Amino acid sequence: MAAPPARADADPSPTSPPTARDPPGRQAEKSETACEDRSNAESLDRLLPPVGTGHSPRKRTTSQCKSEPPLLRTSKRTIYTAGRPPWYNEHGTQSKEAFAIGLGGGSASGKTTVARMIIEALDVPWVVLLSMDSFYKVLTEQQQEQAAHNNFNFDHPDAFDFDLIISTLKKLKQGKSVKVPIYDFTTHSRKKDWKTLYGANVIIFEGIMAFADKTLLEAVYSWVHLLALQGRAGAVVPSPLAEASAHTWRVLGVLVPCCGTDGQLLDMKIFVDTDSDIRLVRRLRRDISERGRDIEGVIKQYNKFVKPSFDQYIQPTMRLADIVVPRGSGNTVAIDLIVQHVHSQLEEQRKLRWDMAALASAHQCHPLPRTLSVLKSTPQVRGMHTIIRDKETSRDEFIFYSKRLMRLLIEHALSFLPFQDCVVRTPQGQDYAGKCYAGKQITGVSILRAGETMEPALRAVCKDVRIGTILIQTNQLTGEPELHYLRLPKDISDDHVILMDCTVSTGAAAMMAVRVLLDHDVPEDKIFLLSLLMAEMGVHSVAYAFPRVRIITTAVDKRVNDLFRIIPGIGNFGDRYFGTDAVPDGSDEEEVAYTG
Repeated sequence: MAAPPARADADPSPTSPPTARDPPGRQAEKSETACEDRSNAESLDRLLPPVGTGHSPRKRTTSQCKSEPPLLRTSKRTIYTAGRPPWYNEHGTQSKEAFAIGLGGGSASGKTTVARMIIEALDVPWVVLLSMDSFYKVLTEQQQEQAAHNNFNFDHPDAFDFDLIISTLKKLKQGKSVKVPIYDFTTHSRKKDWKTLYGANVIIFEGIMAFADKTLLEAVYSWVHLLALQGRAGAVVPSPLAEASAHTWRVLGVLVPCCGTDGQLLDMKIFVDTDSDIRLVRRLRRDISERGRDIEGVIKQYNKFVKPSFDQYIQPTMRLADIVVPRGSGNTVAIDLIVQHVHSQLEEQRKLRWDMAALASAHQCHPLPRTLSVLKSTPQVRGMHTIIRDKETSRDEFIFYSKRLMRLLIEHALSFLPFQDCVVRTPQGQDYAGKCYAGKQITGVSILRAGETMEPALRAVCKDVRIGTILIQTNQLTGEPELHYLRLPKDISDDHVILMDCTVSTGAAAMMAVRVLLDHDVPEDKIFLLSLLMAEMGVHSVAYAFPRVRIITTAVDKRVNDLFRIIPGIGNFGDRYFGTDAVPDGSDEEEVAYTG
């Protein structure tokens, strides 16, 4: 595959006359670059208010964009899978694994309802609900024929792909992105499409065989804590898992959460115990209305497979549960106590931004990292910086020179891609020994909103480049960056990724974006962080956490003040580019999209 070619500019259009502060060659170069890749930049420019019209600046608006529909709606509030706080420390490594809850019980016992009640009561962002129903094995032709005639036992442990279940849970606990199969109960087969799940404070894994595989249950328990409610007594016999077969305990006003050691796959195991007659009625209603079955087939399957399998495989796992919840969703006492225990296990996050500041302060006397590359400060580059840093620069001039710097920055960054020798034949019939791109594909990922302004420059020089976006917002109460939205191309793990943000001060948003890419299996040495302006603090923070990420910028400023603003800096890039109102305190940081 040849390297993405640099394309010639479109026909030049008349431009404004040069000003006294224009750097040498400004008039000619402005004529050449003003029309760069109009077709690609057009969609972005249409979003900008007309310049020089005297209109008042636009007001900022808070983005309502979400990566998925709301996970759960209640009468009081909507819980979104958004607003994920940092799940890693200043070293870039995961600070704490997600808390995994296993939820078992018979078919139609109300497991999903209990799971949703727990999610609502927890009121924490980024909860993953993983259903065992997604992990039925792919059936052979003979098994498909049996299933069509209600002669295949879907309530047997062998019907589930436990290897895929375990690998999926492990990756989710480690903060990784996973692909989950989508099962079609009408055709008894997996669909071609897969569902992507990513990011969780809490994982709820529910299914009839949630405790049927020993790998899911392997753990060494260190202590069992007894919590009584209103003085009610219950029969409680704590024991290690090895002796769990001799003991069963139920939540009848008494909660017995087991605190296991690190490394266990399920941190809490809950069994939902519902009367068999109620479960049969629910299954009849569900299978007939939702899965297109007839009543005779449902009853036949229940008597032949469902009930015997429950007695043989599911009910015995009740003794392995930490908590048994009788009556399912009707047992609000049990659910409230479960939620209390989960909250106690979710440690309060340390202030990542302050940890990074302390770390960067310790590196102040160190030289800048070798992974940093700064565009050569020629008179042209310094002249453009002079213009965009000047607070008196008009918005159209700011946009024009910013775009020029972006183009130069991206051309410079492409020189760090891997190339290999290749030979081509010229029109004169002669061989030419050249170079060609040695990777598979290039993907650009912009950190909204300021990073989006760099996309046209990337498209102008990289043919057919794929683009992804990440929205990171500042939590106004904690000052911490939070991940709210991401849209990444498929199979991004095979690509070289150019991560774009216009300014990097503390490096908090850049670190979060890099962590997202790593969680999607992009190799660290294939990530290129590009920014027009960076502070030394941000450079050190990113390089310390991710020493193989290539950092590329046009300039590095020395200081960040007590409010984490770059000094001398450039101001708020997004406000100056998009013409929106500045933050009242004049902060360099984005109010909506965190650009630190």
